[in-house]
Amino acid sequence: MRIKEERLDSTEILNRFLAGIERRAFRMARLATSDDDEALDLVQDVMLSFVSRYAGKPEGEWAPLFYRTLQNRIVDWHRRTGVRNRFRAWFGGGGEGEEESDPLENLADNSSPDPLVSLQRSDLGEAIESAVRRLPLRQRQAFLLRAWEGLDTAQTAFVMGCSEGSVKTHYSRAIHTLRDFLKEYAP
Repeated sequence: MRIKEERLDSTEILNRFLAGIERRAFRMARLATSDDDEALDLVQDVMLSFVSRYAGKPEGEWAPLFYRTLQNRIVDWHRRTGVRNRFRAWFGGGGEGEEESDPLENLADNSSPDPLVSLQRSDLGEAIESAVRRLPLRQRQAFLLRAWEGLDTAQTAFVMGCSEGSVKTHYSRAIHTLRDFLKEYAP
């Protein structure tokens, strides 16, 4: 009976961890893939893999392990996509078609009393997302893990599979590049 209660508690803790990390992981995957469906598939795949492999690990190790798994899947996705695109080009498969717009994105946001403030926030958000997308993959990984997820240098190095010095270099370059991309939004 006691074992069942402990297992329920650990399952509940794992579910809370995954629920808390889900949105941020989706955002990271969407920045990497530029496709909501692909990003959702990646995150779901990572969550299933994470649970099957690391559920028994101590809770303090979950975040770095999860992000390492996510980053590995993102790199794999980029490789597969590159190979698919080469085959499509060789065999005459055209480019991607017109993207369908989401009708909900065209609705007015009534939560802000000042439309100008909403427009400025929206423009800044889109500019930041675009700037982060334009970063090279390793710089994007270092920036997202350090700035958005709050991992320290050692945890980020573990997730990225590189040295702490390499993380510092990638992160610094990402910050400088983002400042250049976003200088028109600086106060």
